[in-house]
Amino acid sequence: METIFKSPEKKEKILEWYDKFKNKIKYPLESMEIQTSFGKTHLLTGGPADGVPVVILHGAMASSAHLLYELQGLLENYRVYAVDIIGQSVKSEDRRISVKNNDYGIWLKEVFENLNLKKVNLIGVSWGGFVGIRTAVTFPELIEKLVLLVPAGLVNGNPFSGMAKLAFPMYLYQKKPTPERLHNFTKNLLTTLDDDWVSYIGDAFLNYKMDMTVPKLATKKELIHFQSPAYVLAAGEDISFPGQKLIEKSKKIFPNLVKTELLKNSKHSPPTTDEFRKWMAGQIAEFIG
Repeated sequence: METIFKSPEKKEKILEWYDKFKNKIKYPLESMEIQTSFGKTHLLTGGPADGVPVVILHGAMASSAHLLYELQGLLENYRVYAVDIIGQSVKSEDRRISVKNNDYGIWLKEVFENLNLKKVNLIGVSWGGFVGIRTAVTFPELIEKLVLLVPAGLVNGNPFSGMAKLAFPMYLYQKKPTPERLHNFTKNLLTTLDDDWVSYIGDAFLNYKMDMTVPKLATKKELIHFQSPAYVLAAGEDISFPGQKLIEKSKKIFPNLVKTELLKNSKHSPPTTDEFRKWMAGQIAEFIG
């Protein structure tokens, strides 16, 4: 049977982390599971029932609970759907979807149909940004406004820098996990190094099966029909998706890029602090309206 985890026990460890992050969210939530042609898809939803719908998509090896914890400020005024991405979350179908075509866009369209969502504000973070971009390419009419935070699927970083600062430290940590090796690995990935994210990332890289397939990069031609407003946030110290390069590419390929932001002192994972969470939720709310 196909699986994205090294063993059932290791999957249980990640499930424990899911519960831990979910329990830190201060707002009432509903847990839902829907069926798609790609398999079961789990999501968390909350916020006013009559609020403007917002769909949020988490990063690789994370979950709905992880991202909703960071963006829970949106639950005050919006109806938020935090979707667990198949192939990148412990809560949805335990399988991979191709990153070389538009399968992820097709999958998300099926999620929208199951939820009876006609047009939504879509927020994609890292890997979730790639899914958002594939959706914009394939079904542009589904997106009211698009927010991309350090998204995959637009640019790639320098492979030698990635090897030296991320891949090799990750390899050393996986071979012999120690606090020092975890620090050496995460210091180039996370901006904030004093919360649960450090320990979670350590466990994720020990328990998930690694899939290093590079996602398809979007082109101007692919996005020519996507006319909805887009907002791209990039990180100045992002090794995987260099910030300035990402913004320059975004300006070239999005027909209606209305806002960009370069987080100058941020690694790939932006700050996980209350101050940044409040600022980020405010920026998104201002853009969505």
